[in-house]
Amino acid sequence: MNRRDYTRCTLILFVGFFALFLIGSANAAQVRAWLDRGSMQLGETVTLNVEVSDDSTAAQPDFSVLKNDFNMLGTQSSTSMSIVNGQASSKLLWAVGLEPKRLGTFTIPALSVAGAQTQPLSLVVQQGSATSGKAGDDVFLELSVEPKTPYVQQQVRLTLKLFYALNLTDGVVEDPHGEGLISHKLGQDAAYTADVEGRRYHVLERHYAISAEKSGALTLAPITFRGHAVNPADINSFFNRGRAIMAQAPSVALDVRARPAPSGTDTWLPAQSLTLAADGIEAAASGKVGEPLTLTLKLRAQGLGFEQLPEIKLPKIDGADVYPDKETTQNKDDGTWVYGERERKFAIVPNRPGTLRLPALSVGWWDTEHDKGATSDLAALSLTVAPANASAGVVSNAADDTNMATVPKPAVAPAVATAAASRVDDGRWKFWRLLAIAAFVLWISTLLGFAVWRKRYPGAVEAPAEKISAASIESVSAARNAFASATAHADAAGAARALIAWARVRGVAIRSLGELASKLHDAAQRDAVRELERSLYAAAPFDALSERLSNAFRKDLSLDAAARQARAQTSALPPLYPTI
Repeated sequence: MNRRDYTRCTLILFVGFFALFLIGSANAAQVRAWLDRGSMQLGETVTLNVEVSDDSTAAQPDFSVLKNDFNMLGTQSSTSMSIVNGQASSKLLWAVGLEPKRLGTFTIPALSVAGAQTQPLSLVVQQGSATSGKAGDDVFLELSVEPKTPYVQQQVRLTLKLFYALNLTDGVVEDPHGEGLISHKLGQDAAYTADVEGRRYHVLERHYAISAEKSGALTLAPITFRGHAVNPADINSFFNRGRAIMAQAPSVALDVRARPAPSGTDTWLPAQSLTLAADGIEAAASGKVGEPLTLTLKLRAQGLGFEQLPEIKLPKIDGADVYPDKETTQNKDDGTWVYGERERKFAIVPNRPGTLRLPALSVGWWDTEHDKGATSDLAALSLTVAPANASAGVVSNAADDTNMATVPKPAVAPAVATAAASRVDDGRWKFWRLLAIAAFVLWISTLLGFAVWRKRYPGAVEAPAEKISAASIESVSAARNAFASATAHADAAGAARALIAWARVRGVAIRSLGELASKLHDAAQRDAVRELERSLYAAAPFDALSERLSNAFRKDLSLDAAARQARAQTSALPPLYPTI
């Protein structure tokens, strides 16, 4: 090969390599990227498309560089083939859903794919301008508020309806809010369809109860709906949430009125209706001394929560002791109104026979429907309280003694009668003195024996106190011992039985703790007995009360003058008391 041939071959090879380079450069240049739009509103989504021609085996670009500025909603790829004038070509497309994280202008950087790079892209993200919408739009809100001039703390009924004629993938409706306003959702959402101005809409209906904490001009802030809707014909709708949509209901001005002067100074209760009801005791009811009667009071208000209702109480009732139970409360709603309820039971224990009068009750409230003051009343009740069985027996015995006193007695000489009475009294005195000395010696011996036994058997378990009935106690010392044993063992029921028996052997005819309290002169003993009775009815702890009872009755029962006089006038024959 001569020099000229060598130069020619070199030139041919250079031209060939240059042609191959141009062909490769042309193939690498067939890579492009574009956005489906260059500007958008915050909350919407945009699609980034990257396409490679004539290379169906190209690797997917690295889209992770976009994560700092965008939420990645998913990637989809597709391949297409075409033949034009006998020339075959292919295209590989990647579509990425992007959601900007903030406002501003963003740059999509150049992406490397198939040995080439795409051109940088620019995207402008602006603040969305929500509109209230109207019938005929794809989505709009409808708001109803009643009343717009409420009283402070009165329920305002708000109905919110969302109309949409799109395929929603998600959406959130704000709760009503505003300074000085409290809102509470009522019931369940209702979903249905409706025709509005010739267009078919899906409707979501929701109800709220709103109340104002202060009077004056208050504003209910605009309520906004934000969501996403998809177009079934859009290929990109399969991997993203679709386009962002927004609707807004306008703000509502409320003129909240202050509490009117005619409403008084009691608890302010602006309600649609309010009822106070009683159950358990009727007008023709009757009772007995010491036997409890149960009265149930229920307060129910339409348009108020139970937190706004006053606590249910009973005033003091002359001739009875009142023991309230724990109050129960609840709120209900029917989807439109709030119903607050309070309920409490009372145990009313008559402590003397005769007529027991339950006072009338009244609750004042403001009728918002008629804009005037109103009251819910319960009429007074009068009950006939019969004496307890033991009291009835004492009265009968006293009547028999009175009848016997009217029978004529034979006349006796004053001197003989006096001498005979003196001998009888001396004999009785000696007998009772010897009996008392013997009982005292026996009591001391018992205590000493018990002490020796306790010392010999220190580990012995103390036996529970035996229940002692009132009829089984026949002396003051036995009653005091039974009372001391009951208080030592924290036996409230045993202490009550022992106290009643103690009073009976002292000659006072009683059947209940309430009667005993009314016949005690010492205030500490009266209070201790009432506390004992309260613990029995309310099932309260007795440990702390046992020491108080033991101290109060350490010496003896402190009977008032009337009880002592009644004791002196009782028959010499002891009455027959029923056991308790």
